Parts: sequence; structure tokens; C-alpha cells
Amino acid sequence: MKTSTGNSSTGNYSTGNCSIGNYSTGNCSIGNSSTGYWSTGDWSTGNSSTGDWSTGNYSTGNRSTGNWSISNYSSGHFSTEDYSGFGCFDKSCTLEEWENVEKPSWLGFGLTEWIEKEDMTKEEKEEHLNYKTTGGYLKTYSFKEAFQKSYNKATREEQLKIKDLPNFDADKFYQISGIKVEDEDKTIQLSNGVKISEKTIREALEYVAKNDRS
Repeated sequence: MKTSTGNSSTGNYSTGNCSIGNYSTGNCSIGNSSTGYWSTGDWSTGNSSTGDWSTGNYSTGNRSTGNWSISNYSSGHFSTEDYSGFGCFDKSCTLEEWENVEKPSWLGFGLTEWIEKEDMTKEEKEEHLNYKTTGGYLKTYSFKEAFQKSYNKATREEQLKIKDLPNFDADKFYQISGIKVEDEDKTIQLSNGVKISEKTIREALEYVAKNDRS
């Protein structure tokens, strides 16, 4: 017996809205026994989590309490190493350092998205036939897809705020999110109003220097 009280829910014994997981109280969740929102992990209380038994938000590791973590049994943020203690990017930092830094708003994202039936494609309707009774379907994204989607919507200024986090490590961040954060390419404006990037100027000077030596 289904006994679901959540709106647009197809999961059994679910009180969360737009949920397809069983025994779920979180909204837009496909994980079983999950209380976190936008979660795909089972027995998870963290939001936007794909890890099982996870209390951390935006986490893919199992039994993890840290946010944006891909490691298991981790309490640190942006952690890639199992059993790591509190810190950031696998290096220690104080709670004060973490709390005082401004976090980019795009670090908050969901792994699921409710698609109303009028916005569904023909292929989606063929794949999710219960849309006729639920009024739509719950679209899921992989962790890295959702991360990239949120990053792409942010302004360049917001994107670069990630580098202000304690111990920021571009390689570890890429390992976690699949996102390569490039440095801002600064430009120089010439007297005629034309703007040229510093990278272009540097490459031109290196070319000239190389030819002078030959």
C-alpha cells in the first residue's frame, strides 16, 4: 500500500513533495529513507547529497558530515581524503576561518528539479508515463552536472569567489566538482581604445624574444 501524503510523490510512505524515494520526508528526493532535500542518496539527512548515510550537504561520500565532500567518513569541507578531520581541501583550518569567509552563492544547488508536464519534452513524457497523474516528473542530475549548472549561472565575480576559501586547491576542486576555475584574464586598454589581454601581450613578447635569440 502506497500511503503517500506528499504532493506529486510516487514513492511509498513518503511525506516529501515531488519525491520518488520510499519512506522519504525530504522534498524532491529520489533516495530511500531520506530526509534531505534534492537528495539522491539513501538514508541521507544532508541536502543535495548522493552519498548514503550522509549528513553533509552537497556530498557524494558515504557517512560524511562535511559539505562538498567526496570522501567517506569525513568531517571536512571539500574533502577528497577518507577519514579526514575538520578542515578545508584536506588541510586544517579553524572554524572561525571557515565561518568568516564569504562563500559563493552558487555552491548551493539541487540534484533534482521538478519539471511541470507542460515543460516536458515528448521523450520525457514517453519515459515518465505517470506525469499524467503527478503533473510532471522529477528530473535528476549527477553531482557534477548540478555543480556545473550552478557555476555556469553565476557571474564571473561570483565564480572567482571560490578562490577565497581557506586552502583553496584548484586540482582538488576539479576532482570534486569537475569544474576548472580559470584565472581572470586581465586586459590592457591601448590609447586607441582597443583592449588586449595580458596573456596575448605576454605571448607576443615571448615570440619576439625567441626570434631575437635565433
